[in-house]
Amino acid sequence: QVQLVESGGGLVQPGGSLRLSCAASGNIFIINGMGWYRQVLGRQRELVARMMRDGSTDYANAVKGQFTISRDNAKNTVYLQMNNLKPEDTAVYYCYADTIPRPGLYWGQGTQVTVSS
Repeated sequence: QVQLVESGGGLVQPGGSLRLSCAASGNIFIINGMGWYRQVLGRQRELVARMMRDGSTDYANAVKGQFTISRDNAKNTVYLQMNNLKPEDTAVYYCYADTIPRPGLYWGQGTQVTVSS
């Protein structure tokens, strides 16, 4: 079993910043890809950012230049630095990790980010 625990969400004003964290534990072996999705009520879950173990990254066009993903492989932890937050960034943010050599896909519990004045 692999567990992912998220933290860092909350209520912020437009223009503010948040840093999300997600730590994996359990029978991980090796984490290959790790990253973040977000979901607004009534809409499909969308990829925000992801990072492979080699450091390569992908970002949604909407957050390029605004969000930065990073990870600490030794701690099995991924972070999402979110700057200049806008109301349209309001969503539940879910982290994920996929593992090798025993293939698996795991999700965090979700953390609410609300951007409002």
